[in-house]
Amino acid sequence: MPQVIRTRFAPSPTGFLHIGSVRTALYNYLFAKKNNGIFVLRIEDTDQERSTKEYEADILAGMKWLGLDWDEGPEKGGEYGPYRQSERKGIYRRYLEKLIDEGYAYYCFCDKKELEAKKNYQISQGMVAKYDGKCAGLNKEQAAEKISQGIPYVIRFRVPEEKISFEDLIRGKVEFDCSLFGDMVIATSLDSPLYNFAVVIDDYEMKITHVIRGEDHIPNTPKQILIQRALGFPRTEFAHMPMILGPDKSKLSKRHNA
Repeated sequence: MPQVIRTRFAPSPTGFLHIGSVRTALYNYLFAKKNNGIFVLRIEDTDQERSTKEYEADILAGMKWLGLDWDEGPEKGGEYGPYRQSERKGIYRRYLEKLIDEGYAYYCFCDKKELEAKKNYQISQGMVAKYDGKCAGLNKEQAAEKISQGIPYVIRFRVPEEKISFEDLIRGKVEFDCSLFGDMVIATSLDSPLYNFAVVIDDYEMKITHVIRGEDHIPNTPKQILIQRALGFPRTEFAHMPMILGPDKSKLSKRHNA
């Protein structure tokens, strides 16, 4: 059986719909329809402080007005819902625990001020600013003890020091040196995943085959590929489009030049 093409438009409801997002939605919609595939709308509302129902309603209304009708998503449902990240916390928690249990991720209890001081020192010495791995050697018992004491933590993914490349459908081969990243934060708690983690889980669970998005996401791609690999997920196809810029040559965003 040939693979069913599944694309997604995954806006964050932290501002009103703008032309850059519309262009992304259009390309995903057209690619899915050309290939008799499925176009998914997913609301990425993990940023609870800035996400609002007003902005979500604006996104949905804008999509309807434009005629970019989604096959699965809010108001329509589908086999792989729910389609709001805020309603998927149990799914994320399961995968976070898996990564921790298998040693791909760990709890980090480093103080923010301490991290900032180390970062400033690295920059002052002409070094790459990245996490130094202080908490990477904590065992499960030590981590559990700190958690029981109420010490704040984040969850970090162990980033291997290797080069990662992928074949962008628009740009061709793109390569990154992961040794420059440091171990990245993927969640601020078991119930609070961050973007690069949640998007990998959602794309896998919703069987997304092609990720078509703006080129500002290129630096996120190797990080997402590493998480895919650690969880044994197949790699999605990536296509990164040039940005639409404002008159001042800066990137359009939902809070600037909208």
